[in-house]
Amino acid sequence: MKLTLKGVYKYWETESGKVRVLDNVNFSLNTGDFIAIMGPSGTGKSTMLHLLGCIDKPNMGSILFDDTDICALNESAREIIRLKHIGFVFQNYYLIPTLSVIENVMLPLQLANAPGNHLEKAYRMIELVGMESKINENTSKLSGGQRQRVSIARALVNDPILLLADEPTGNLDTKTTREIMDMIRLVNKEKKITTVMVTHDTKVAQYADRVYYLDEGRISSANL
Repeated sequence: MKLTLKGVYKYWETESGKVRVLDNVNFSLNTGDFIAIMGPSGTGKSTMLHLLGCIDKPNMGSILFDDTDICALNESAREIIRLKHIGFVFQNYYLIPTLSVIENVMLPLQLANAPGNHLEKAYRMIELVGMESKINENTSKLSGGQRQRVSIARALVNDPILLLADEPTGNLDTKTTREIMDMIRLVNKEKKITTVMVTHDTKVAQYADRVYYLDEGRISSANL
């Protein structure tokens, strides 16, 4: 899947006028690329992920998945893409604490009405992230690193073509950060999942193939 942003603008309307968030953003990614996006807080990094994840639309510009402009699709079509083809990993995990590990991982399959054995597929993903010994535990009882492993399994269970990670190690210690990033890198390379990660950590950014810097709405290549 080739991912292309062409002339993407995003702004918010306020009483005092427009607040620019993204200003003429252009870049392309090929299947299996892994990029990191860095930059000061409040400069549009999470907004960029929301646009790529079909959660929001730009005010101007195109976002192409191969030849399909997702900005031109209605909300129903965008929801299908979001559920079936995009995986999300967040700093705060966003797991449902009253559900077990396997119930959390099965949830995207149920929401997408995916074919096949949901239990079996979820278990394979839980094995992949090394959490099979905790399969029936509520996620509220897990450590931060364990929760992030579960969130990675949940992100991968629908075999996404695009993985979006928003500060995936922001709440983790150094050792756990290294373990989680090794896992994300391995999945990116073995499954050829195009990966876009937002991070403030230069050491984490170095796991990516390329690093971009976003500031005042404009994106540029960065050298670490």
